[in-house]
Amino acid sequence: MRIHLIAVGGAIMHNLAIELKNKGHVITGSDDEVYDPSRTRLQKHGLLPRKMGWYPDENIREDLDCVILGMHAREDNMELRRAKKLRIPIYSFPEFIYKHSKEKKRVVVGGSHGKTTTTSMIMHVLKDNGLDFDYLVGAQLEGFDLMVKLSDAPIIVLEGDEYLSSPIDKRPKFLHYKPHIAVITGIAWDHINVFPTFSGYVNQFRNFIQGMRDNTHLFYYGWDEHLKELILENEHYCEAKLYTVPKYKIENGKVILLTKFGDYPLGIFGKHNLENLKAAWHVCKELDLTDEQFLNSISTFKGAARRLQHLGGDENTDIYLDFAHAPSKVRATANAMKSLNPNRKLIACVELHTFSSLNKKFHSEYKGTLDQADEAFVFYSEHTLEMKKLPYFKPEELAAHFNHPNLKVITDKDDLYRLLSVKYYGNANLLFMSSGRFNGLDIEKLKEEILHH
Repeated sequence: MRIHLIAVGGAIMHNLAIELKNKGHVITGSDDEVYDPSRTRLQKHGLLPRKMGWYPDENIREDLDCVILGMHAREDNMELRRAKKLRIPIYSFPEFIYKHSKEKKRVVVGGSHGKTTTTSMIMHVLKDNGLDFDYLVGAQLEGFDLMVKLSDAPIIVLEGDEYLSSPIDKRPKFLHYKPHIAVITGIAWDHINVFPTFSGYVNQFRNFIQGMRDNTHLFYYGWDEHLKELILENEHYCEAKLYTVPKYKIENGKVILLTKFGDYPLGIFGKHNLENLKAAWHVCKELDLTDEQFLNSISTFKGAARRLQHLGGDENTDIYLDFAHAPSKVRATANAMKSLNPNRKLIACVELHTFSSLNKKFHSEYKGTLDQADEAFVFYSEHTLEMKKLPYFKPEELAAHFNHPNLKVITDKDDLYRLLSVKYYGNANLLFMSSGRFNGLDIEKLKEEILHH
């Protein structure tokens, strides 16, 4: 097939482009800006656009079999307009993935938090046990070359995002997938720019449940009151079963899973990650793996990139990076770090980078999220505010919402680097949390400076 991807630089979009090329399709792509790691990876595979921008006459030809439209493009995109005019089939990437997977058994992991990690756990266990499967996941995983695989495998494992599918398809991505097996990890308000009320956000999960097949097996986190209420209201749409945190203990900074089959040391930590593990366990049993197969495999799981990722450490200090940005994620990640090393000082550094986190109306949701941190820094870029066309707010206004006695709000990455580099890290952990890159902060250099001071 001849396929053109509009906004090819996105995390999933560039992985999809590479996978489709690897499968023998003729692939082109366009974007107005492409940053690393997408840029380097597209270049390596000969897929980086020759010039940035939109060129409808060059890119949108009548011989195209279809166009895949990324979320980064705008509704009035010139290439999109030409594709419509030529009546070329246009798909969002979730539509395209579903089209590919119609005849497969579909596993879909949704939820406001934990879906990438849960999806990753399932993938790790399936691969470790030699099962053939396709997948789509929102992070780069050890042992997997790409974030997307499309083949003739009988199973596909999908991270089910509740965000919009494309500029012309305002449905959440997970509504396209029609799962046979599903997980909902929890509901905590996010994406305020497209779901301005909590009830509107919850309604997307209601639609997800109501769109399931009659015999869908749904596993949901049973201690989430909003989710429990939603399941009770809609459980006739599917076969719903709750899960909670499995039994565990912490010894010498190591989490050990306690089961009737024995004790299993884990490479992950944090209550929320153990919740994710339990969800993955249910899914793998539904895919006919035994408890022992799951437990032996999950004990070697080290986590997904930027999900409580250990960047380095010594006998006094460990440095971690996590994708956390929404309030529920910040709270869970900070709590996990403190529970692992309760006797160590925790220095937490959060970047507000998304539309929701930079929206003044949403800041009250962050109250108490950093309570487990002994010292906290919150960073945001005024340039990012301008780019996202969001109202300006003062650092002290933001600090008041977090309500933390030892918190500084920083708006310049060089100031942040300086403040972090001169701190004393004896018996202290440093935790970075962001879906962005701290405006280009050199975390690797800072890590080396801290650990070799």
